[in-house]
Amino acid sequence: MSFNEGSQLDTSGVDSGSGGGGMSPGGMIIGGGGGLGLLGLVVVLLLNMCGGGNIDPGSMGMQPGPQQTQRSGSEDAFAKCKTGADANNDVQCRVIGTKNSVEAYWKKTLPEQAGRNYTTANMSLYTGRTQSACGTASNQVGPFYCPSDRKVYIDASFFNTLTRDFGADSGALAQEYVVAHEYGHHIQNQLGLLQRAQQDPQGPQSGGVRVELMADCLAGMWAKDASTVPDKSGQPFLEPLTQQDINSALSAAKSVGDDNIQSKMGSGQVNPESWTHGSSEARQRWFITGYTKGSLQACNTFAVDRVE
Repeated sequence: MSFNEGSQLDTSGVDSGSGGGGMSPGGMIIGGGGGLGLLGLVVVLLLNMCGGGNIDPGSMGMQPGPQQTQRSGSEDAFAKCKTGADANNDVQCRVIGTKNSVEAYWKKTLPEQAGRNYTTANMSLYTGRTQSACGTASNQVGPFYCPSDRKVYIDASFFNTLTRDFGADSGALAQEYVVAHEYGHHIQNQLGLLQRAQQDPQGPQSGGVRVELMADCLAGMWAKDASTVPDKSGQPFLEPLTQQDINSALSAAKSVGDDNIQSKMGSGQVNPESWTHGSSEARQRWFITGYTKGSLQACNTFAVDRVE
């Protein structure tokens, strides 16, 4: 999905990583298919998360941790990202522009559909390795959301891995889907649903898989209305989607299905009982559910008997 060339990007809330810090008490990265930490690694705090229900994250001790200090030069690193034209030509600017669009979408949609205000999530757009409040982020780990500091971590080189090793195409919406999926986890955190991934982490109908498929659905919700989400000047960030855009997003969703990842790694055997993110078919289907239905209710994977 292309950006309107004149749309304005906002790089505030984005840093290029920090070498300091470390894992906060109880912080942990879980998930990933076939031993790889791929798209949507949910970082879940091992705190008092055993209670069910739609619990407010604040009551679970999931308050924002201290924000990392930006590494010197972070502002200069993204000074190139000013307009939608930059987002169309540079992958880091595309990630930043997608963050802008996704957050503007949820700022409007979350109060309308859930009756609560949206809280911004910062982003670390790093290269190679950095530290999060949930441990070390690296391009081997892949993109993830850390609820301990309410921050999304992405190394843009992940998109090359997604295409080269797992079969996603290189279209813009394939990359934008990744960003929207991670911010879907931030929405789940605000709704008190994210901890369910830790309560029941593996298996085709597990809480872990349901959390991931719901994040795919939330990404679809954003994609449905993305071309209407305005920047601060009132101009939409993005142009209307084409069928090729949708195909690109679906190729990314397919590429990060547990069955696809397992078939390409190690023995090549597919074991549904070890799934943490869902099958390729389910990931595509839940993205389309969000895209066609456009509602949190339709995306509630915990309200259905079977998600696979």
